[in-house]
Amino acid sequence: MTGFAPLPLRLETERLVLTPEVESDAPWFAELLTARGTGTFTVDDARERIAAMAVVVETTGIGARVLRRREDDQALGYCAIIVGRGTLDEPEIAYELLPSAHGHGYATEAARAVLDAAFATGRTRIWSTVRPWNAPSLRVLDKLGFRRDHVTVDDAGEIVWLAASR
Repeated sequence: MTGFAPLPLRLETERLVLTPEVESDAPWFAELLTARGTGTFTVDDARERIAAMAVVVETTGIGARVLRRREDDQALGYCAIIVGRGTLDEPEIAYELLPSAHGHGYATEAARAVLDAAFATGRTRIWSTVRPWNAPSLRVLDKLGFRRDHVTVDDAGEIVWLAASR
């Protein structure tokens, strides 16, 4: 484990409840992974990723939380604090919603709760890395107080690094 408090397993906002992924999330998670447009993912593929994330949550104290609408328990996507391109001390926030959940402010609402929880673990800087074409994600990060830090390049092009500090 780390020198940081673990991210709470359950977070609540006005419209959402955020909890760790469970095996029964595999069908909608496979749909989300496939919606990326990078290939077709099966329910078994999704189960494998959910199992791997459970290990991350257990061993690092950070990881993904499923966004569920309070009113009907409908899964909308996930928001996570992960190592990603960062470090365990300065991890990265990530979020991804099903296409049907876009445009309702859910990403901003969930990311604000997860970001606040990440800072409450004792961390002082959280990163986000986003492709410059991803205007909706950049708008969410702007609303959360992330500021552009630098740009790197990989085989897929530019990556914008943004940071939020407390």
